Amino acid sequence: MQQSLSQFAKRALYCAMFSASTCAPFMAEAGMEEFKPGTVITEYGKVASVKSRLAIPAGMKFKVAFDLGAVAKPGELNRHIDTLARFINMHVAAGVKLEDISLAMVVHGQAASDMTQDRYYQMLNAGKDNANRDLIAQLIKVGVQFYVCGQTAAYYGITPDDLLPGVEMALSALTAHAVLAHEGYSVNPF
Repeated sequence: MQQSLSQFAKRALYCAMFSASTCAPFMAEAGMEEFKPGTVITEYGKVASVKSRLAIPAGMKFKVAFDLGAVAKPGELNRHIDTLARFINMHVAAGVKLEDISLAMVVHGQAASDMTQDRYYQMLNAGKDNANRDLIAQLIKVGVQFYVCGQTAAYYGITPDDLLPGVEMALSALTAHAVLAHEGYSVNPF
C-alpha cells in the first residue's frame, strides 16, 4: 500500500509541475494585459475591470487598515504598499468617491525600513534609494495614513526624523491596530 501511495504521490507531483510549467506563462501574459493605470494614482496600483456580483452599497464608506511586516528587496517597490494604490484606484473606478475611502497601513519588523528616507534606507541597502518614497508620498497626498511600530523603530534605531514625510510613529503596531479598530477600521486579511 505504501509503495502504491508513493507512486501516486510522484505522479500527482509530476502532473502538477507539468500543468504549472505549461499554463503559468500563458496565464501570466494574458492576465497582465488586463491591468490598466488607475485614475487617482496613475503611476501605481494598476487594476483590471471586473464584472462583480457583489454590489458595493451606495454611499459605502471604506475604512480599512493594512498590516505590513514584509520588506521589499533592496531598491525595489514593496508590492504590499502598491496594494493601497490598487485599492483606491479600483474602488474609485467602481464608483466609490475618493473621500469615502480611508486607508491606513501599520508597519512593523524589517518593513519599517521601506518607510525611511534615503539617508537611513541607503545604510541598510548598499546605497540604493528607497523605491517606495514616491508611492508613499502620493498615498499620503490622498489621505492614506502610515504608522511605524515604535517598538520596531527602537529595535532598529529608527527615529521620527528618519521616516519619510507624513509617516508617523506609533507606540507600537499593536497600539496602532487597536486605535484604528476603535475608530472603525476593519483589518484587511492579506
